[in-house]
Amino acid sequence: MIVEERIYRIKFGRMKDYLDLYVAEGMPIQTRILPRMIGYFTTEIGQLSSVVHLWGYDSLAEREQKRAELMADPAWQAYLPRIAVFIESQENRILVPTAFSPIR
Repeated sequence: MIVEERIYRIKFGRMKDYLDLYVAEGMPIQTRILPRMIGYFTTEIGQLSSVVHLWGYDSLAEREQKRAELMADPAWQAYLPRIAVFIESQENRILVPTAFSPIR
């Protein structure tokens, strides 16, 4: 298993708007296509106004296939410009669990 960590820096004062739109429109699309959401978080200490979400995949190949499927979805394409207005920056990382990680 691999875990994709996605970190979005949200414009000041727009976190509620971002989360409301995500829950109403983005999450139903993503959870229909992507294999598993591990968690979705906001920050309280450190880099504020950030959203961190983690997605599990069996392999990089599965991630590539599922992300392509998501990007080809017309509902997702309509949603992207609506959510983009709230995002200042984005960072993605692929995390590979160690042999002793509870998530493998």
